[in-house]
Amino acid sequence: MSKKITDKITWVGKTDWELKKFHGDEFTTNSGSSYNSYLVQDKKTVLIDTAWLPYDKEFVSKLKQEIDLNKIDYVIALHGEIDHSGSLKELMREIPNTPIYCTANGEKSIKGQYHENWNFKIVKTGDTLNIGENTLTFIEAPMLHWPDTMFAYMDKEKVLFSSDGFGQHLASEFLYAHEVDQDLLFEEALIYYANILAPFGPMAIRKINEILAMNLPLEMICPSHGMIWKENPTQIVEKYLQWANNYQENQITIIYDTMWNDTRKMAEAIAKGIKMKDKQVEVKLLNTAKEDKTKVLTEVFKSKMILVGSPTVNNGILFSIAGILEMIKGMKLKNKKAATFGSFGWSGEAVKLMTEELQKAGFEIINDGIKVMWTPDEEMENKLIEYGKELV
Repeated sequence: MSKKITDKITWVGKTDWELKKFHGDEFTTNSGSSYNSYLVQDKKTVLIDTAWLPYDKEFVSKLKQEIDLNKIDYVIALHGEIDHSGSLKELMREIPNTPIYCTANGEKSIKGQYHENWNFKIVKTGDTLNIGENTLTFIEAPMLHWPDTMFAYMDKEKVLFSSDGFGQHLASEFLYAHEVDQDLLFEEALIYYANILAPFGPMAIRKINEILAMNLPLEMICPSHGMIWKENPTQIVEKYLQWANNYQENQITIIYDTMWNDTRKMAEAIAKGIKMKDKQVEVKLLNTAKEDKTKVLTEVFKSKMILVGSPTVNNGILFSIAGILEMIKGMKLKNKKAATFGSFGWSGEAVKLMTEELQKAGFEIINDGIKVMWTPDEEMENKLIEYGKELV
């Protein structure tokens, strides 16, 4: 079902209520998502992005109900990832000669996925496309979050089509950000940023400042996923500047895995010590074998310090901790502290191994960690409580 945004812009995307996993199994989308495609009808007609591949026939069929496909003058591919371009092949069967505007990397991405030599038109920052009363200006946004990404600004409508920037994985019967629950909206926006855009924080700041320096009048931001920012659209821009600037809250997150609950007991004792020392700090305990990866990474992103715990198994660490440390490394976080802990029976290498991984991930290591042989007794629990106090 299409939805009118302005006299010249219509949302023709797909709301995916059932989506629970994204990027394979990497990203959990408990609130669903949407694949936002925009039909711009001025003197020339432009389609901006399509929908994810499983919905290609549905997307094209519904688009035909909105417009004669042969009246589409241009297709703009802001980003080549399959959730944006997945319906492109089905669409181009109908209009094979229609020009596709994208970045040079966008052409490589789309050709690499669909193996079609369509009529690509390569654009870079500052290039324009006049479509009648309006002119579209293209703004390259590499690594937000792929090398091919770009934004497009529609001047008379004062609308920024922002691809994966400023989005959320959030399905709704509503179209605009101010129409939905604000706590849920900003929670999903933060989860989206932490899990998709966090590695590219410095680039996000540079790109946002570049756009702000262009002094573009802005009445709406239309991302590729989730809600459109219509009322006070710059509020999400301000959030991005905050999140991209080595963001942290007054929170310490303890992540651990455990075999026979010895490492869990350590985590709980350390957490107790932290709270005894500082009641204002928020402490979160997350068992990586049971918690969702997306939640774990979001809490790590929010924290000023993380503690990582694992027993030693076969001279190494448990696989859920190994996996989450690899994902944390990919986030390229700055200005965060870390320490490690773990139980062992025979050798005890886990603490050293986890510390090395956290160093590689860019964390400031504040001590050598703490390890316990077998099950902590009352004396050791008291030492762990004191360890928690010392961390604060």
